[in-house]
Amino acid sequence: MGAVVGTLTMQTKQRRPSRDKLDDELELTIVCHRPEGLELLEAQTNFTKQELQILYRGFKNECPSGVVNEETFKQIYSQFFPHGDASMYAHYLFNAFDTSNNGAIKFKDFVMGMSLLLRGTLREKLEWTFHLYDINRDGYINREEMTEIVRAIYDMMGKYTYPALKGDVPQQHVDAFFQVEPTVNIKARVLFFNSFNEVYWHMISTVASG
Repeated sequence: MGAVVGTLTMQTKQRRPSRDKLDDELELTIVCHRPEGLELLEAQTNFTKQELQILYRGFKNECPSGVVNEETFKQIYSQFFPHGDASMYAHYLFNAFDTSNNGAIKFKDFVMGMSLLLRGTLREKLEWTFHLYDINRDGYINREEMTEIVRAIYDMMGKYTYPALKGDVPQQHVDAFFQVEPTVNIKARVLFFNSFNEVYWHMISTVASG
């Protein structure tokens, strides 16, 4: 680390670029894990270079090493749901972002996932959601997997959700899904897309209206 900082200091004295530009370059260099070049990430995602710089600053602020493990991810995610228990849903979400299955999320993993979720096509978003629900990664979603995810979502929403949710509501939504697609395992993703789209919006409207 000292050698890296020393090299950067010498380069700074020689070139004297603007302070803002220098800060951007340094932030993308001195962390333990250096992300892909912004130009490459810009080409691979739906974010602009400026947006990627902003995202990286936030990522580095929470994860100075340049990578985040599951425990840290849970701590960060739980801040957004103070009235519920987000730990289990954060676990499944972490696994969906951890595309390398190595127990760590790099900046590239993070922005690739966010790009799909925020600016992907409907099909891309549903493909990503299928991956989230397919807990054992066998290419199928069974009733048990969907029940685990839906319960995790309701646990995350917390006891203070208004109106109060009954304990059997998660199971009711899972049952509704498998009434639309009654097979034990969903063998074709297009069936999942059609079924999920219908039941998901029904679930959202139920939560909103009580």
